[in-house]
Amino acid sequence: MNHHYHHIATLSNKYSISAKPTPSRIALLVAFQISASALPISIAYAGDEIDESITVHGQAIEATNMGMLGDKVFLDTPFNTIEYTEKDIQDQHAQDISDVISASDPSVFTSGETGLNKESFKIRGFSSDISDVMFNGLYGIAPYYRTSPEMYQRIDVLKGPASLLNGMPPNGSVGGSINLVTKRAQATPITSFTGTYMSDAQFGGHVDIGRRFGANEQFGIRFNGVFRDGDASVDEQSRKAQLASLSLDWRNDIALIEADLYFSTERIDGANRGLSIASGVDVPTPPSSDTLLTPSWAYNDSEDKGMMIRAELDITDSIQVYSALGASRTDFYSNVPQNVKITDHAGDLEVSLGSVKLDSKRTSGEAGIRSNFDTGPVEHYLVLNSTYFREDKNDNPAGNNAAESWTANIYNPAWGPEDSSYDNYYKLPVDSTQISYGIADTLSLADGKYQLTLGLRHQSIDYESGISWNGNAFPTTKFKESTYTPAIAVLYKVSGSASLYGNYTEGLTNGKTAGSGAANAGEAFEPQKTKQIEAGLKLDMNDFAHTFSLFEIKKPNGYQDPDTNIYSFDGEQRNRGIEWGFYGKVLEDYTLTGGISYTDAEITKATDVTTEGKKAIKLPDLQAKLALEWNLPTVRELTLIGQVNYMSEQYIDVQNTQSLSSQTIFDLGARYNSTIANQSVIWRLAVNNVTDEAYWTTTHYANLALGAPRTVMLSATADF
Repeated sequence: MNHHYHHIATLSNKYSISAKPTPSRIALLVAFQISASALPISIAYAGDEIDESITVHGQAIEATNMGMLGDKVFLDTPFNTIEYTEKDIQDQHAQDISDVISASDPSVFTSGETGLNKESFKIRGFSSDISDVMFNGLYGIAPYYRTSPEMYQRIDVLKGPASLLNGMPPNGSVGGSINLVTKRAQATPITSFTGTYMSDAQFGGHVDIGRRFGANEQFGIRFNGVFRDGDASVDEQSRKAQLASLSLDWRNDIALIEADLYFSTERIDGANRGLSIASGVDVPTPPSSDTLLTPSWAYNDSEDKGMMIRAELDITDSIQVYSALGASRTDFYSNVPQNVKITDHAGDLEVSLGSVKLDSKRTSGEAGIRSNFDTGPVEHYLVLNSTYFREDKNDNPAGNNAAESWTANIYNPAWGPEDSSYDNYYKLPVDSTQISYGIADTLSLADGKYQLTLGLRHQSIDYESGISWNGNAFPTTKFKESTYTPAIAVLYKVSGSASLYGNYTEGLTNGKTAGSGAANAGEAFEPQKTKQIEAGLKLDMNDFAHTFSLFEIKKPNGYQDPDTNIYSFDGEQRNRGIEWGFYGKVLEDYTLTGGISYTDAEITKATDVTTEGKKAIKLPDLQAKLALEWNLPTVRELTLIGQVNYMSEQYIDVQNTQSLSSQTIFDLGARYNSTIANQSVIWRLAVNNVTDEAYWTTTHYANLALGAPRTVMLSATADF
């Protein structure tokens, strides 16, 4: 290339513009490198002289995607971020996104329950909706309830609210944002097959094929196909999943076009939503870890399809324009008890049935321009961006109470036959359109030693929803609102291996809609602002990296008054926390990944003033995770793995009188690199919850859930 500015090939094979193509500048723009035996968070360490892309774990590695700010590397990012590669996905035997992001990050909490209709996790103590993850930077394109991760080359996680970077999450997630980057064909042809087994009897296969074509290999194609089916480790529960994805791209020195298409299905029999517990009842001892606390006929059945196209063009050496457009559709059917309540310490259950039919169509797009220029000694990276999102959702829940003949108990669950005659049927259609415009400028001095990012986004929301129940229509809620969300971030490079950073960001969370049980059912509330203050330190110690963070996040809360039964949205939850995360080699044959997080989540304002000052529910204050890999000196092909996860007590009622005890879960595993018939074959073994601990946890819909029992997973990946 003859450009003054230089293209750096990111993991998704997108091009981002960087200034001055000298070896030192290029090295600055590439992340850290961990050896091929590294645990999650595969980041490439910069060398003295390095090509425009580098390879770690057999794939190009670059940086975390920062939305409209583009790709930024570890020491240049004024936020707490982490990224996972396709190798991490394979090594963790991951079947959804939650498996990946919660494995070793202590700031991420997930229930561990199996058979849920949607992925459930929290970041920095706030629930994050899986339908808010981004697909190559766009909201609403990824599968709606659960996404099998085999089609992704990288998963980027940014902690804290940041509407500036990507616009408002459609479902109002606060704790962080997740971007899924699809696989692209690499310079080296890829043909691999992975066979999988999970206890008790679930088998599957994954094929991955990638090729580049053309005189300059300007055309690329990557196909991923997945099939899994069989019984899960919980008795009478089974899961079937299918995925087919196709990624296409064309590129030259100044332009890039990418296209993605996918189709996925999932069927879970023995599906569940978790349990609730009556007020004042002591939490009973959990039953056997493999107990199914839902009827075996309960099911979730989903089908997702999506597509998107993205284009980028360098107008000049210092100006790049880009745009993307995508659409997706979800059809979801479910017949699962919507409320299974423990009524006494003996574990007796009261059951309310439920059914859901969802038809959701989403369209999403963005366009922007990025430029580099100088004003005297100050370097600028100026970005203008606009986003568009529209959702047309027809949600049809239903429910009735169990027949009187039903008798159920957590220690001896017995369920009546499947029933599809629902007396309390209601519809909750939603039509929502979001449009935003953002501007951000990163100013840097002294070759990037001092950096200041200033940004502002204008977000407008046009929302309409209505609820009908047994043929009775409640008033339709309509509003059209707009607001500004600013952000400011500073970064100081103390040295070539350390950065101090701080940020103030605002986000938007949707105001929620009063449910069918509220006196004001169907009333929707306007989006509310969330605010974060964060300060941190990042260290790159060549083979080992640390991130220390202090943060405070304030989020408006919804609350249903127990006396008036009126739902309102004028409360507030404040989360203050400290995080320490680390990863890398500590000795020649050992790598460590993990950290500690402490989150003080307090209700600072509530309609019920007796709950003010109480701790927020369904969140452990303290989480600690540590994973160790040992590459045996005498058998270099063999790596042994051990992991321990600790979570402290968590309250499950607003008055903090009922709680779940702390838990420590142990996992073991191994990885072996072999050669069979001149073909590379990687064997992976994992045994999660080795001691088969039976424990209560919390989940998205309910206050109680059984954690996953001991689960054995085995896979073999052959490269051809």
